[in-house]
Amino acid sequence: MSQKHHQSYQPLPTAAAAMDNPAMSNSSSSSGSNDDVAGSEPLGLPATYSSQQLVTSDFDSMERLRGNDPEPPPRSTTASQWFTVGVLCFVNLINYMDRFTIAGVLTEVQSDFHIDNDEGGLLQTAFVVSYMVFAPLFGYLGDRYSRRWLMAIGVAMWSTTTLLGSYMHQFGWFLTFRALVGIGEASYSTIAPTIISDLFVNSMRSQMLAMFYFAIPVGSGLGYIVGSKTAHLANNWRWALRVTPILGVIAVVLICLIKDPKRGASEGTHNLEPTTFWTDIKELVKNRSFMLSTAGFTCVAFVAGALAWWGPTYIHLGLKMQPGNEDLKLDDVSYKFGLVAMGAGLIGVPLGSFLAQRLRHRIENCDPYICAVGLFISAPMVFLALIMPRTSGTFCFIFVFLAQVTLNLSWSIVADMLLYVVLPTRRSTAEAFQILISHALGDAGSPYLVGAISVAIKGHLSAQPKMISQPSLQSMSQVLENATEAVTATLRDMQFTPTKSSSSDVISFEALQYSLFSTTFVEVLGGIFFLCTACYVIKDRRKATQASMVKDLNLAPSDNKTDLFDSDCLVMCTDIALRERA
Repeated sequence: MSQKHHQSYQPLPTAAAAMDNPAMSNSSSSSGSNDDVAGSEPLGLPATYSSQQLVTSDFDSMERLRGNDPEPPPRSTTASQWFTVGVLCFVNLINYMDRFTIAGVLTEVQSDFHIDNDEGGLLQTAFVVSYMVFAPLFGYLGDRYSRRWLMAIGVAMWSTTTLLGSYMHQFGWFLTFRALVGIGEASYSTIAPTIISDLFVNSMRSQMLAMFYFAIPVGSGLGYIVGSKTAHLANNWRWALRVTPILGVIAVVLICLIKDPKRGASEGTHNLEPTTFWTDIKELVKNRSFMLSTAGFTCVAFVAGALAWWGPTYIHLGLKMQPGNEDLKLDDVSYKFGLVAMGAGLIGVPLGSFLAQRLRHRIENCDPYICAVGLFISAPMVFLALIMPRTSGTFCFIFVFLAQVTLNLSWSIVADMLLYVVLPTRRSTAEAFQILISHALGDAGSPYLVGAISVAIKGHLSAQPKMISQPSLQSMSQVLENATEAVTATLRDMQFTPTKSSSSDVISFEALQYSLFSTTFVEVLGGIFFLCTACYVIKDRRKATQASMVKDLNLAPSDNKTDLFDSDCLVMCTDIALRERA
């Protein structure tokens, strides 16, 4: 070993060494006399306690290289950090309020533009398609440029396009502006979680992510409520789209006030440099935990998108067929559905984060298991909710609540898994990649797909109406030939020949019910993907931790193939580098 490295391993003087060496003690005393006047620390160690910090840094860094990722001592959260998280949660809340406002007034929108279920679902699909297409662009920019200004521009854009879209009276233009809203939202959704990851680490990061994703179901529920009630008060569904733009202006101002932390700051890796976009993509594709968890989250997005878009309309059709509910309005159902969604979010998202934090000490790969169990429980709850509207509205909403609670368990956990299995410099790209895949195969197509299937089933059911045939009426009259004339006349009046409106309601309900049954199978498939994720998540987490530490200390080879080092070699090299840096 070189002389330079021999020198770097020389132990730092400690208080004990100073006591054993009078010369060192006297030197410290004489050199520190002036400091005593200024009120500095007593004799011995300098005021910075550099030797203690070096030992702690060495230990933590080597433990992270071994993949253990030790929990740092608890630190108080600063006011700046609370403000940043609060702003991000507020923007996420109004983001999902805007996204599901139309779902609360969907019947009015369909009546205004004279469109069926397939084109009604296309409104959400157009939004999500543009959202997922532009997500990779903003993910690339978010890893390299100011995240604060990217978010501010994005929020300003979707607020403006939402407001302008409310004045469109042609369906084509209205559809176009809904698609433009997705571009603005893509800039925010890909970047905000990475800011939280750079502010916090380990359990504190999990708690803040739970708070952030807690805004998704709550915001969705508020979207139903605000949309339906605003439309009812204004007697015009277009006013429902003019609430969130006002809140968007406030959000832009608040975003401009937050601080953008350095990438990887929470992990103590300050010297990481971003790699090329294609290198990021190739590394993400090879990350099995990331790809499998993305596949599982795609199933979650598919189910959430379909149920959120068609849930109020479907329940409304079923409840209307109950006696006494003939005049039931969609506004009332959307309001109740929104309350249920909010309640499920209040419980489900924090519960998932709580379970993960409690179980990680005993089961290291518990995160994907929690997601899988949640989906396996949610699937039968969705099935029961779909068969209840015609018989019991109360039980229908109970099963909807249970289905959404268990579905919401995975929101913050999936985001946390992404952050700890991916390098800090490619997290925005990973967020964008996950958004692209999960929305392309998930909620981008599920509203339109469910609507299109229901239209096809509706056409099949309409071609075969359920009416009593003439031979059946003749046999019935033969059985009742000994009855009195009054009773016979009464029975003839009771002959079932459904009217056009009641027939169309029944057929629409059954068609939408059959198409929504597909979501239960998708949930089971998502649970299987998460079970597969559990097989790789521990290895991939340790690999990401080691790679980030090696790159931060400039130990990695030029081709970034850090797997050429074993763990012990990395620890030794890190020990040398840390002491040289000190």
